[in-house]
Amino acid sequence: MNTYIAQVSPIAFRLFGLEIHWYAIIIVTGIILAVRLSSKEAVRVGLKEDDVIDLMFWALPLSILGARLYYVLFEWEYFSQYPSQIFAIRNGGLAIYGGLIVGGIVTYVFTYYRLIPFWKFLDIAAPSVMIAQAIGRWGNFMNHEAFGPETTRHFLESLQLPSFIIDNMYIEGAYRHPTFLYESVWNLIGFALLLWLRNKPKWLKEGEVALLYVMWYSFGRFFIEGMRTDSLWLFGVVRVSQLLSLLLFIGAGIFWWYRRKYVAPPYYDRKQGNV
Repeated sequence: MNTYIAQVSPIAFRLFGLEIHWYAIIIVTGIILAVRLSSKEAVRVGLKEDDVIDLMFWALPLSILGARLYYVLFEWEYFSQYPSQIFAIRNGGLAIYGGLIVGGIVTYVFTYYRLIPFWKFLDIAAPSVMIAQAIGRWGNFMNHEAFGPETTRHFLESLQLPSFIIDNMYIEGAYRHPTFLYESVWNLIGFALLLWLRNKPKWLKEGEVALLYVMWYSFGRFFIEGMRTDSLWLFGVVRVSQLLSLLLFIGAGIFWWYRRKYVAPPYYDRKQGNV
């Protein structure tokens, strides 16, 4: 089998001598879709479309910076020797948890100064962020990264995967588990679940769409991360994303219970806002 012919190129095209990577195109596509969906939902619940657009001017660049800094921090042994590579993000190296943490902080500050309910805004954004993550994982596919341990072609075929995915899972001399795909599918299911629940009046209270997002994503990421061969490690013992996923899942669950029992926020109504 000529595995070279089967491999997709991470470069989509060249423009004025500059290589445009699929990774960047796919990430931008996910962001545009997320902004569009969030803007429409903001209008439905009584907020302004401009609120979402204005937030993105701040949150997007800072979240990308946070995602890169997170990655660099836990790969400092490498980047301390090659500091010029710190800003070379076109080939990957963005840690989603870093982006989510910074994005959450920016959103809190933004809503505070705009006098917008913080949890309502997170409920608007959560499904959109999840679909953007589902799309973004395909950037990892184009870069031939975020893959799992060795497997067989027979196993991949048993998953009913199309040939172009199977062929491109032949990496470093062996077929690999497509962990990028596992996470993309998990996020896609989560996106559909969040939308369905958000349209069920009296099921969820304000903020619980966002908390469910945290729990759903962290639960799946915990197990998928355990399969990846490119994990970031803490002291060479613990996978950083697994530890953070566990803490986020437990923390979101406890906070959900606490708010239900003691804070009692209003139920979320998609058409009328909060009632």
